[in-house]
Amino acid sequence: MAEFINLNKARKAKARADKPIRAQENRIRFGRTRSEKAADAADKARIAKKLDDSKRD
Repeated sequence: MAEFINLNKARKAKARADKPIRAQENRIRFGRTRSEKAADAADKARIAKKLDDSKRD
């Protein structure tokens, strides 16, 4: 006979297992200094300006 599974406990166990992975992703995404964010914004602006300047009308 098949083994019964409590779906509520399985869902919570999966959420507990995924929590460290999600935390690591958030550290990478949001854990940057102001200067790093400013440098990335400047790079994006420079690339966008170069792209716009190279377009033909």
